[in-house]
Amino acid sequence: MRLDDAFLAISDDNRRYLLEELRRGPKTVGELAAGLPISRPAVSQHLKVLLAAGLVNARPAGTKRFYAVDPQGFLRLNLWLDQFWDGD
Repeated sequence: MRLDDAFLAISDDNRRYLLEELRRGPKTVGELAAGLPISRPAVSQHLKVLLAAGLVNARPAGTKRFYAVDPQGFLRLNLWLDQFWDGD
């Protein structure tokens, strides 16, 4: 994961909303789209950006895919940010 991709991914209001929803637990595109004034295909595109940045993962279950926050992606982002609070 490139950190600039992660920062670009979280720069969008809709993607931040998706991350906040996924923090509560895995959800499908349909469940996520219900809380946004955008279409399901638009939600899928936003999830694609979050997946590419390593901030979310997807798990197939039958005909659906459940999306969830990927802790490893946020750990890398957090480690990078933490360097600014080390006191060095």
